[in-house]
Amino acid sequence: MQALRNVFLINPADTDVRKSMGDVTMSIGQHSPSGCACCADLLRGRFGRRRFLTMTAMAGAALTLPARAAEGHYEAMLLTCIDPRFPENTLSYMRGRNLVGKYSQFSFAGASIGVVAPAFTSWQPAFWENLAASMQLHHIPKIIAMNHRDCGAAKIAYGAAAVADAATETATHKLAFDAFRAEVKKRQPTLEVETGLMAVDGKVEMFS
Repeated sequence: MQALRNVFLINPADTDVRKSMGDVTMSIGQHSPSGCACCADLLRGRFGRRRFLTMTAMAGAALTLPARAAEGHYEAMLLTCIDPRFPENTLSYMRGRNLVGKYSQFSFAGASIGVVAPAFTSWQPAFWENLAASMQLHHIPKIIAMNHRDCGAAKIAYGAAAVADAATETATHKLAFDAFRAEVKKRQPTLEVETGLMAVDGKVEMFS
């Protein structure tokens, strides 16, 4: 305790401690209650009953906000692509399902395509290891794979012809979803699998 006092207590006669921010310099050793806004308010009685109750309520609310643990029971893991156009729409979708703050997330190019396409074999262990970790830490009951249209990774994995038009693109993603679902069931048979395809405007089509 004495060591802590030595660290935090400053003797103004011995030390002139200054904290500079731009042109503003405050000497802690020369602090005067009459010159300090917070202390001056106290001395002049400006902290009336209403203000006191307001500040007390705010402090109480901060102390009672629920804190989520790193480990616990969460609703899902969300698998998404790295495309910069989609995070906002994806968050909006998850908010619409009341899942914000209730899921873990893993992102890499192609989402489920990145997990199953032969072109991305070297990436795939990272996904499976993260999925296993989330199951252990978060006790998730499901994985939600969210692919998207106009996906560059799909072109890399399967060629431009595989996404040449909307119907062909949909068929390509459905095949990737089928392969993804089969791999999840083989590796994590207790896990529920949801698969969705997000358009550039944020609309989602789910596939079972």
